[in-house]
Amino acid sequence: MTVTSPDRVPATRRTVTPAMLVLEDGRTFHGESFGAAGETFGEAVFSTGMSGYQETLTDPSYHRQVVVMTAPHVGNTGINDEDQESRRIWVSGYVVRDPARIPSNWRSTRSLDDELRAQGVVGISGIDTRALTRHLRERGAMRVGISTTETHPEALLERVLAADQMTGADLAGDVTTGSTYVVPAVGEKRFTVAAIDLGIKTMTPAMMAERGIEVHVMPARSTVDEVLALSPDGVFFSNGPGDPAAAEHATELLRGVLERDIPYFGICFGNQLFGRALGFGTFKLKYGHRGINQPVMDRTTGKVEVTAHNHGFAIQWPGAPSFEPTSTPYGEATVSHVCLNDDVVEGLELRDGEGRLKSFSVQYHPEAAAGPHDAAYLFDRFCRLMEGRAEAGRTGEAAVFPGSPAGEDPR
Repeated sequence: MTVTSPDRVPATRRTVTPAMLVLEDGRTFHGESFGAAGETFGEAVFSTGMSGYQETLTDPSYHRQVVVMTAPHVGNTGINDEDQESRRIWVSGYVVRDPARIPSNWRSTRSLDDELRAQGVVGISGIDTRALTRHLRERGAMRVGISTTETHPEALLERVLAADQMTGADLAGDVTTGSTYVVPAVGEKRFTVAAIDLGIKTMTPAMMAERGIEVHVMPARSTVDEVLALSPDGVFFSNGPGDPAAAEHATELLRGVLERDIPYFGICFGNQLFGRALGFGTFKLKYGHRGINQPVMDRTTGKVEVTAHNHGFAIQWPGAPSFEPTSTPYGEATVSHVCLNDDVVEGLELRDGEGRLKSFSVQYHPEAAAGPHDAAYLFDRFCRLMEGRAEAGRTGEAAVFPGSPAGEDPR
């Protein structure tokens, strides 16, 4: 079967392979194959970013998820070798409305369609992604299947219902590094940081390295003793896929870090695990936050940031939405950031008895390679936190950390 281009240029012809998408509640969409042929399953989620699709595809946090792009035109700038956030594409499937026929960008080396085919990623195009997104907003994220081989929706639905759910899934081990590697500091080395790879993105250690941090990226199953062997100035937990309630090893590791008063910084999954380590619960959001245009307010300053998100779980704060400070075994915890769309907890701070900042985390992605860059200051805050602890160790006096009553906000 062929279709003729409607453009007012010499007609071109391409082979069209039908594809079908079936949600676990039976809603079905018919379109065309985009990417590899075959069949795939995962959790259907939508991303609201209008750019940065290459960073989305290679973000390990999307492992076992089928990503629906709300922007209608995808693939315009092709694929390059500079913007990868990891070693491969991690999405289980890809859904777009109107893929670019010919990419156009000076850095592009291949098309998005070719890259999906090369990596065996099954996708679908030509469907009403607006209707699909509205369905997911109303009904919630759910399991989905995409197939270029099955023609009966009922048969594909049976396989969708047999697929694993995201709740209870411990997936960090699937995406983590196999062994520790080092990202050297750019210029003079100032600090050593142990970064636990739960699905870390390439830009994260790069932004730390730019600030003089020697980053030791460690496997998710690393032990407290292995972390302490580095004598780190700080510990970092990355973003990652799965249910934080299932990541028991990482949570216990973080408790060991907090018990030793080592400065901690976590993002995304690292924020959820920080909450669990402090004694709070987590819950699954109806459809999550995904995209590069999510508004978040820093409650410590009143400033609003436009931020990059990719999460389907969140921290359950006691007494929300009052967000009153809460005592924990490691100090007083406060909510530092909230989402302006739905009041979801987007950041935590941990302080000692004198009100000095000890550790902090945010739910979003301050590295945001595809933008925006409103939250890049958080890496500077981490540096100031480690600097304050180092100064306290040299003088034997209590340090004034950023965010404390006598501290100066690094912004």
